[in-house]
Amino acid sequence: MDQRDEQEFAEYFAARRDSVRRTAYMLCGDWHRADDLAQTAFVALHRRWRKIRDRSATDAYLRKTLVRAVIDESRRPWRRERQTESLPEPDAEGVRLDEQVATRADLLAGLRRVPPKQRAVLVLRYFEGLDVAGVARTLGCSEGNVKSQTARGLANLREVLGEEVDTHG
Repeated sequence: MDQRDEQEFAEYFAARRDSVRRTAYMLCGDWHRADDLAQTAFVALHRRWRKIRDRSATDAYLRKTLVRAVIDESRRPWRRERQTESLPEPDAEGVRLDEQVATRADLLAGLRRVPPKQRAVLVLRYFEGLDVAGVARTLGCSEGNVKSQTARGLANLREVLGEEVDTHG
């Protein structure tokens, strides 16, 4: 890469690193893994930087690379193992959702328990603000697949959180 390309990439990286890191955190729920995943996405982008003709599509390429890295990592066998010191408490009857999900951390913990592809769709739709077509382009799938993954993801999130989740806001 020549000096100008390096400078353009450095400026792009500086402008987007925090946003990409936050998105990675929402996808995986761990800041250390989010750093690794964001780095993986930026390294892949750096390798292709010269070949990107349409700079307006850079965000979409980076987002797609990040989501694929999260999904690929979730397929590793050691990621499926979960250790715990104690058993979870049974859900209390009659507790409202706003009392259960009092903090953002609770919602993020709930997202971590949703399967990776469904989590990716939910994060891209509701946190990144992409429409169905934008998510489909990012993930390389059909709009129907996005709709079904969204429905399944929301159902799983409702189950994890124990009550209705308002997604119309």
